[in-house]
Parts: sequence; structure tokens; C-alpha cells
Amino acid sequence: MNQKTKRAVVLLSGGLDSATTLAMATNAGFSCYALSFDYGQRSSAELNGAKKVALAAGVVEHRILKIDLGQFGGSALTDHDIAVPQSEFTEGAEAETQPSEEIPITYVPARNTVFLSLALAWSEVLDSRDIFVGVNAVDYSGYPDCRGEYIEAFQNMANLATKAGVEGNRLTVHAPLIDLTKDEIIQVGVELGVDYGLTVSCYAALASGAACGRCDSCHIRKQGFVTAKVDDPTFYA
Repeated sequence: MNQKTKRAVVLLSGGLDSATTLAMATNAGFSCYALSFDYGQRSSAELNGAKKVALAAGVVEHRILKIDLGQFGGSALTDHDIAVPQSEFTEGAEAETQPSEEIPITYVPARNTVFLSLALAWSEVLDSRDIFVGVNAVDYSGYPDCRGEYIEAFQNMANLATKAGVEGNRLTVHAPLIDLTKDEIIQVGVELGVDYGLTVSCYAALASGAACGRCDSCHIRKQGFVTAKVDDPTFYA
């Protein structure tokens, strides 16, 4: 099987990073199968974004799995009793876009492990050897499951735990954005023709898709477009 016919499962949240990752996988010649999750998140707007991004990218198939991490709570993204931290955007405020030693309340416990495990299951069924995920360790919020060592550990586990891995058909977990800054990610996406107007990155987006403009994710996204010198197509409330 040459690369042009290789299948890849791509985790697609509907945000800027996952849309760029999907474009990179497609550009690398993979036939892409997009996987999104309705996991009890605060806003459904990102799933609507994922549908639009998948359609625009021409994926082979797009599945949205429903799982309810909100039953556990513990995150501002899944527990409506926990407020999403908000503040005014200040252009060039590096402190807001650098990893913090304190893991923020927007971290969803074990989310990427759950998502990657389900992507792993689908990849085995599809006879795929490749999973793409848009995690980023440089200018995000210090989430423990967005680090390179985590991705490496999950890949090692996947090759120990699956029929394909045991039979020598090793799986690769690709995290092409892991060491890129937000402006670098945007520049890559622009070169690949990503329509960022379809994406939703906000932690507290309205049902219409309008972003709050005040959460950490909005600040990081805004600053990324400023630094990349690219017009921000985001619709802010």
C-alpha cells in the first residue's frame, strides 16, 4: 500500500489546530477519516465547525461519537457549575499564551487518552497505520496530554495493545503541530488553503458559533493571527 492509498484517522474537534492537522494529513497523501466527539462539552458550536471543516476537506468519512465526560465533570468545559476563566485581550500579552506550571481548569481529565483510544479502535478496523492529532505543546495551556512524551507513550502503548501492533503492523501517532507556535500553525494552514472562518476554537462559543473573545483559547487564537499578520476571520460575540 503506497502512501497515496494509506488511510489515516484524524481527530477533528472543529478548532483551528485540528483543521490544520487535517489539511496536513491530506496534503501528505493520506485518505482521511475524521473523528469528532460529542463529549458533553459546554458548546456544540465546535462540532458544527467540525462538520464544515470535514466537508470542505473532502474526507472519506466523518464520524461523531457521543460520549459523556460531563458525567465526571472536573473541567470548566464539561461542568456548567465551573466558570470558564475570562479576561480582556491584550495584543502581545505573551504571559497568556505560554504554558503554565498550574494546569488550568479547562483541562478535561483524560480527554486525549479517551479520544486517541477510540481513534485507535477505528484505525484497526480500517486497517490504518496512522492517527493524526492536533495537540500543541508550545503556546497552549499546559495540558499534560498535549506533550510530546505523552504522544510517544500512547504510541508505544498502542503497538503493545493491538492485534495490528502484535503482528508487526506498527501504528504511528502523528502530532505535526506539537512544536509549532500558533502563528506558525496559521501560516501552515493558510499555505494549505484552510478556511479558518469555518473553525471554532472558543471554550464558551454561542450556538451560532460566535466566539466569546475573552477565554484563553480566544486570546491565543487572536494573538496567533496578529503575529502571523493574517486577517482573523473569527466571528466574535
